[in-house]
Amino acid sequence: MIVIGSGVAGLTTAVVLAESGRRVRVWAREPAERTTSAVAGGLWWPYRIEPEPLVGAWALASLAEYEESARRPEETGVRLVDGVHRGIRLDELGAWAGRVPGLRAVAGGLAARLPVIDMPVHLAWLRERLARAGGVVEAREVTDLAAVPAPVVVNCAGLGARSLVPDPAVRPVRGQLVVVENPGITTWFTSVDHSSAASTYFIPQPWGLLLGGTAEEDDWSLAPDPATAAAIVARCSAVRPEIAAARILAHRVGLRPARSAVRLERRRLPDGRVLVHNYGHGGAGVTVAWGCAREAAGLALPAA
Repeated sequence: MIVIGSGVAGLTTAVVLAESGRRVRVWAREPAERTTSAVAGGLWWPYRIEPEPLVGAWALASLAEYEESARRPEETGVRLVDGVHRGIRLDELGAWAGRVPGLRAVAGGLAARLPVIDMPVHLAWLRERLARAGGVVEAREVTDLAAVPAPVVVNCAGLGARSLVPDPAVRPVRGQLVVVENPGITTWFTSVDHSSAASTYFIPQPWGLLLGGTAEEDDWSLAPDPATAAAIVARCSAVRPEIAAARILAHRVGLRPARSAVRLERRRLPDGRVLVHNYGHGGAGVTVAWGCAREAAGLALPAA
């Protein structure tokens, strides 16, 4: 079988399939380190993804995997880190929140010890895990799903599904980030207003402090905007003043593959072969990766 896409959804799905004993190839237009997943903040938390009842189950399945992976942070890129979500109440969340270990109300929000994933390291680990299971990643651009030569095709193309399927319901939500030299901050913080394109968060990573962010709908620009970057630093500095003097190391932009609901379903191609869609994860591809991968594999395996 062939999995389309080498982001976190594609690689995780390929790992699940390969470790079940199937022969798996991943076809990707670009390497994992150039995907949207590679520039993701990496904090486990359902964000800009629907439908919530399904998202909760997918996210909890992934949480269990990340908690196990956090036992080997240097290898997997996964650590458990304390932090606070400002402006969120438990009663605003779905039933899934009651199953998140240690999630608790604090003054002004919720606190928890959650997985923080160093995405470049994690993607490389997924690729190595896939190779150990006999899977391979090939540089191949796909323009027609029906032309992919495999009995089972799993579409994890992310934003690429907009033209590949085609599915105009998939839209970009632009996220801009700033990486600064960490002035000693060891906890993550988020404050998100879903009615605004601007948010405030910082996430400590081994290579720096990641500052965010934006959620600009239908914006395809991958060029960092200096004014936006300055505003991000200013918002984060209002929470932790030491950030203001931190040296800027890099600017990053990613396009989240947003959709009104994740598309996770099994279809038949015109010649009877099986096509499984697994895309539209919005701002939570990392958060739901393992849960969605297992469901996608369950849809693909009966035909394999």
